[in-house]
Amino acid sequence: MSVPEYLLLLVGMSLVTYIPRLVPLVALAGRRLPDWLVEWLDLIPVAILAALLFPLLVVSEGGGSVDLARPELLAAIPTAIIALKVRSLSITVIAGMGIFWACGFLF
Repeated sequence: MSVPEYLLLLVGMSLVTYIPRLVPLVALAGRRLPDWLVEWLDLIPVAILAALLFPLLVVSEGGGSVDLARPELLAAIPTAIIALKVRSLSITVIAGMGIFWACGFLF
């Protein structure tokens, strides 16, 4: 690809990323959304995170089969409990790293 083609590709990808964020921002600016919609929108980040993490935690390395004895899952469960109890990102990350490290020795 030539430099102008790369620049055109970069501009195109930027627009495709930016416009879907800009349109709702402009359309909904200054409006009050219904409470049920705000509550529903608050769940989207959690759902995305769960969708990203689930395959990493339970799908075997080769893919296609569920493995509930993976060290990642065994470390994620107590880490989630710690996160719910302490509500501190730094403590949760440090505890999760320690638990994952300990799981590496056990498995």
